[in-house]
Amino acid sequence: MELSREKEFVQFYHYDARNLEFEKEQGKPETQINVQLQIISNSADLNNSQLQLHLSAIIVLDDYVLSAGLSQLSQVEGRVIESQEDFSQEEMQELAYPLFDLLQRLTYEVTEVALDKPGLKLEF
Repeated sequence: MELSREKEFVQFYHYDARNLEFEKEQGKPETQINVQLQIISNSADLNNSQLQLHLSAIIVLDDYVLSAGLSQLSQVEGRVIESQEDFSQEEMQELAYPLFDLLQRLTYEVTEVALDKPGLKLEF
């Protein structure tokens, strides 16, 4: 798959201390990571598609909850994409890799500073 990508964009990245009293009443948050694909345009004449990938995440740690929204615009050359199902699992991983990498880097750096010890490495 031939891709050209724009720079990743951080829509938000938020770091909150957990409120255990609140969680007793409202329930403990759960770690969730979701990747969605939005088709921006298709060109049958040029045989390409422009896509927007969105990664949203809530990552629950012992003392903190991280939340993030990241996106990236990509162009797929040589094929027209009609839906997310047009990609294999491996292709979706290739498309989403820069967003997961950015999430990992942000998390490592923020936890390194906030916790004053080596940063947290996420396992995907």
